[in-house]
Amino acid sequence: MRKNFILDTNVLLHDPRSIYSFKEHNVIIPIYVIEEIDQFKRDLSELGRNARLVARYLDSFREEGSLKDGVRLPHGGVLRVCFTDRDLPLSMADSNLMDNRILSVAIDLMEREPQSPAVFITKDTNLRIRADALGLIAEDYDAERVEITELYTGFTERLVPRDMVDQMYKPGAEVEISGQESLSPHQFILLKDETNPSHTAMGRFNASRGRVVPLLRGMKSEGVWGIRPRNMEQSFALDLVMNDEIKLVTIVGKAGTGKTLLAIAAGLHKVTEEGVYQKLLVSRPVFPLGRDIGYLPGSLEEKMNPWMQPIFDNVEFLMNLSRADKKAGRGYHELIDLGLMEIEALTYIRGRSIPNQYIIIDEAQNLTPHEVKTIITRVGDNTKIILTGDPFQIDNPYVDATNNGLVHVVNRFKNEKIAGHITMAKGERSALAELAANLL
Repeated sequence: MRKNFILDTNVLLHDPRSIYSFKEHNVIIPIYVIEEIDQFKRDLSELGRNARLVARYLDSFREEGSLKDGVRLPHGGVLRVCFTDRDLPLSMADSNLMDNRILSVAIDLMEREPQSPAVFITKDTNLRIRADALGLIAEDYDAERVEITELYTGFTERLVPRDMVDQMYKPGAEVEISGQESLSPHQFILLKDETNPSHTAMGRFNASRGRVVPLLRGMKSEGVWGIRPRNMEQSFALDLVMNDEIKLVTIVGKAGTGKTLLAIAAGLHKVTEEGVYQKLLVSRPVFPLGRDIGYLPGSLEEKMNPWMQPIFDNVEFLMNLSRADKKAGRGYHELIDLGLMEIEALTYIRGRSIPNQYIIIDEAQNLTPHEVKTIITRVGDNTKIILTGDPFQIDNPYVDATNNGLVHVVNRFKNEKIAGHITMAKGERSALAELAANLL
């Protein structure tokens, strides 16, 4: 049965291509939605870009016929722009006027075309509740929604014969396990002895070889810039960030799991000791926690300092500076002065090409999918990029735990051979930080 999907303004501003997402069903855009979108068209933000894109899509359809009568969509449905003279009940007269008009179009269609069930699509939670109270079917929109509990973790466990576990500890080891065709490239596996589950070995599936290979040697004993993995998840993360074959790494984890510290340690090691990359470039989105303190004075570096302080704290921790060193003026700025580390404002990254660098984007959960695409497409030859973040700590009002840029990249790249991912759950910052992350 063909349905009528009525789209709210926020759906089109979130995804301009949502017009094409309803297969053979009809898509209805209330004229009041067009009026609201028109208010955003001059914005320089992503909302403005999407508003202009929606206008171009609708204008191209207008060339094929009348939007009032309906224009055929590629999958067989019909796109229409509708309005109505109908009013909502007086009890709702104090609510947002434009929302009332949009709901009126949906109710009018529900009653005039009972043969095609009307479904109201909006990302506004309160508007879905109001629509439901009026007898409308109301749903959220997300083209690739994946619940955070179902997010790809990058890790699995397998029971294997004892000799296979022993084999993993030999130099140059490679083993083939049953069911490995279901594994993603660079997915980690904890191999457990069938007869003794405490006898284990950690491995990573190498899709190019079609084998499970051990983690990079020496990291646990020697460490990276003085940092040694404290648990299995940190061992997996360190293996990803130190592997030059993997050009894109995503690390998801709650506060205190060590994701940023491990990424910076690996970046400094690759730049200063191995010389694989020319520079460590670090950035994070500028979103305040709580109320903003307003405009900041000074140069770009001085403006970025408050936002980048967590990065600087990690760098100085890795430099192992004593109190006397700090009194003498030593600090992270030494690496910047030597040209080994650079702080980048994401605002100015568009149009750049960044070769031979190790890039870390911290707090990537505050980026939209389009912003993440803009960043990753800046990557040049011999550049590795690390995205870290916690989807449960989001300060950007326009994304949530399921549609932010970090989760979007995890879902899209999990089957690619140049990308790797790990989800970290065990906190190592301190006993108090771990308890707070779990209880609060």
